[in-house]
Amino acid sequence: MTPRLSVEINRAAGDWPETLQPLAEKVLAMALENSGFAVDGPCEISVLLTDDAAQQALNREWRGKDKPTNVLSFPALDPDDALEGLLGDISLAYETLVAEADGLEKPFEHHFAHLLVHGMLHVLGYDHETEQEALAMEARETDIMGLLGYPDPYDGQVLLND
Repeated sequence: MTPRLSVEINRAAGDWPETLQPLAEKVLAMALENSGFAVDGPCEISVLLTDDAAQQALNREWRGKDKPTNVLSFPALDPDDALEGLLGDISLAYETLVAEADGLEKPFEHHFAHLLVHGMLHVLGYDHETEQEALAMEARETDIMGLLGYPDPYDGQVLLND
C-alpha cells in the first residue's frame, strides 16, 4: 500500500520547469514506500527548488561548507519517532543539477529524480559516512530508481557531491 504523502514544492530561484510537481510526488512517494521503514500515518515533505547561490548559503550555514551542492536534506523527525507528519525538507540547486546531468550525459529528469530519492533517504535517516552506509544507501537508491523505470543512477560512477 502506498503511504499518503503530501509534497510541497517552493520554486525560490532557478529556471526549474513548471511541470515538476507530478514527477516529484511520484518519485518521493516511491522513495518513502520503498525506504525500508514502516509509515505510521500521513506524511509531508517540503522541497525547495533554488539556485546555486542560495544553496551555497544553506550549505555554509547548516554544514559549514561554503560551496554549492546538488541536494541538501533537513530531517524533521528524531530517528526514534513514528514515521508520520512532517518528515523534513529537501533543497535542490538548479545550476548544479543541470551541470551534473550534462556532465554525466543523463537526462535532467533522471538526475532530478535521483536527487529527490537521495534527499528523501537522508531525511529518513540514511547516510553515507562509511563505506558500508554508502553501499546500503546506493543499493536502496538503485532499487527505487529501478521501480520508477530509471536506469541505475550510479552505473559505476559517483554522482553526488554531498
